[in-house]
Amino acid sequence: MRSVTLVGVPWDEQSSFMRGPAAAPDAIRRALESPSSNLSTESGLEFGTDALLADAGNVAIPSGDPAAAIEAILSAARRASSGGAPVLALGGDHAVTFPLVRACAERYPDLSILHLDAHPDLYDNFDGSCFSHACPFARIMEARLTARLVQVGIRTLNEPQRRQAERFRVEQIEMRHWTGQADLAFDGPVYVSLDLDVLDPAFAPGVSHHEPGGFSVREVLHIIQRFRGTLVGADVVELNPSRDRDGVTAMVAAKLVKELAARML
Repeated sequence: MRSVTLVGVPWDEQSSFMRGPAAAPDAIRRALESPSSNLSTESGLEFGTDALLADAGNVAIPSGDPAAAIEAILSAARRASSGGAPVLALGGDHAVTFPLVRACAERYPDLSILHLDAHPDLYDNFDGSCFSHACPFARIMEARLTARLVQVGIRTLNEPQRRQAERFRVEQIEMRHWTGQADLAFDGPVYVSLDLDVLDPAFAPGVSHHEPGGFSVREVLHIIQRFRGTLVGADVVELNPSRDRDGVTAMVAAKLVKELAARML
């Protein structure tokens, strides 16, 4: 039976404002298992019947050493993908994306990235850390892990990150320019990195960085379901269960996980 491998990445030591996303992988799993919903997807595919969400568990991440944590995530992502099934990672904060993309790029050298986020996460360093959750896409672009980075939903673009976007030739669709549609087309394999704060806080209150003026859940689903390209890997990051209300954001995350996994298949 076809499958997508889930791997939890419970790391938030590089969060700049508040901690909490380390608890997100298990919160998303609880939402996926909730009897209030089921494992069917909008395309008609049903996990457990037509395909599997094979859970590889959580990565064991050493504390206090960012470089060692990055290496542990990279090694776990390599193992998770070794069987050939696509990997969908449950963060953690956005710092986890750098090693996850590195592992995916080793399998797909012509990888493109679709990044959905309120923030560009392109700082060279933040609060003295080059591994901050505000920096992963600077590290990705420096390492030349992608042929193309497209960022959608951005609404916190300051001058330092604007310069970085120009330096790395990042394509951006700022939220102020969103018209309800975008021709998001990619040649070849695509990795999707989905920060839940791309959503308006009305739809996803359980994040550390509330940034008003974002997408609805339906708009994000539309992007996932309609972009052109072959989805080969993904992460869903920045759920902070300590700020969630009645598990609403965890249920949103679970919905997005199911739709991303269905798109992979």
